[in-house]
Amino acid sequence: MGIIGGLKRKVGELNAELYALYLAYRDSRTPLYAKLFVALVVGYAFSPIDLIPDPIPVLGYLDDAILLPVGVILARRMIPEDVLVECRQRAQKVMREGKPANRAAVAVIVTIWLLLAGLAVFLVAKVLG
Repeated sequence: MGIIGGLKRKVGELNAELYALYLAYRDSRTPLYAKLFVALVVGYAFSPIDLIPDPIPVLGYLDDAILLPVGVILARRMIPEDVLVECRQRAQKVMREGKPANRAAVAVIVTIWLLLAGLAVFLVAKVLG
């Protein structure tokens, strides 16, 4: 397997893990602090907005290559092991069968980013004005 094949496999594993985290987020056994952190990680992963824009050479993809895996690792440590194992099994099954589009999740992510952008504008206006 070449470099490209290895990268594709890693991306597939990351997608499955992100979906498992999303399922854990929806599980009632997951603590609130873990749900909040998982929402940030999954929202960042699927958001078109990055901390460093992708067109910037090297740095644009470096934030995704570092922040996302670190966020996933931290999120996994916050979720009870039995919940994570069950959610991983469900995620693997869904990934094999084809992941359904979840418009509600997209709406939540867009709403969160719009609220954060509005908060940022408000804070900047308050500081400057």
